[in-house]
Amino acid sequence: MPKIEISKSIKVNSKIDEVFSKLNDFSHWTAWSPWIITEPETKVTVGDDKKYYHWSGNRTGEGEMKIINEKENESIDIDLTFIKPWKSTAKVGLKLKSVGDETEVTWTMSSSLPFFMFWMKKMMTAFIGMDYERGLRLLKDYVEDGEVHSKLGMKGMTEFAGCNYVGIKQTAAFENMGKSMEGSFQKLHAYVQENGDNVEGFPFSIYHKWEPVKRQTTYTACIPVKEIPANLPAGMVSGSLPKAKVHTVSHTGPYHHIGNAWSTQYNMQRAKEFKLNKKLDPMEIYHNQPTEVDEKELYAEIHMAVQ
Repeated sequence: MPKIEISKSIKVNSKIDEVFSKLNDFSHWTAWSPWIITEPETKVTVGDDKKYYHWSGNRTGEGEMKIINEKENESIDIDLTFIKPWKSTAKVGLKLKSVGDETEVTWTMSSSLPFFMFWMKKMMTAFIGMDYERGLRLLKDYVEDGEVHSKLGMKGMTEFAGCNYVGIKQTAAFENMGKSMEGSFQKLHAYVQENGDNVEGFPFSIYHKWEPVKRQTTYTACIPVKEIPANLPAGMVSGSLPKAKVHTVSHTGPYHHIGNAWSTQYNMQRAKEFKLNKKLDPMEIYHNQPTEVDEKELYAEIHMAVQ
């Protein structure tokens, strides 16, 4: 059976006993779950002892977790059983370690895929690892501030008006996305400041290719314009996007949480809540900027073209 091993860590600015108390009590998990945020309607049942957790949803599937062993302020062992979309089991672990005034949390999983899915091992490892990373960032918010700073809006079917744009196309590692995009948009904003009367609409990014196994993506950072300039500086590109029907999920909060909106879109697509039009690449439109508002108020919309 193809084995899957996951291990992701984060440092939380809180005492170890406070972190442990949020992890060994399943009644807290819905507040920071990287899966429940993609489908808040998921039905969750937590046992009276807070050591049992059952979920059932259209996007999240169905399964259950049981805490089978715990060492106070040190580790938690969990038996995980998936019921839908296919049956499987996994061993999940949470390890805690004090690092100065912080607590390092390491979330692990050991499982295996059905034999007929051997070809998906690398992809599944990448996807689950990304879910764990999203979850740990949400956990950090929840423990430190008492709430997560990632709000999703399920806007459903909307219309994208189409536009012309100038942009910069890049391939960047997931870990460097923030710096890469910041650099691209700084160059674009410097350019459009000289052509300000030509700008029309909010800046956005077009995502041409996601490569979870390689942990990189190819994207174009864009500024919409009324007319495409005749001459562009070296390194810049231009193009036009057609009017299209799109499926939209909005995100309010720091950009490091925006993966929650993307995961929601892909989960909704897999659950056949909309049919993707693969001829148009998905987009991320930024309705305000980090220089204008607190990062908790950053608002963006993710659009996927539909058939």
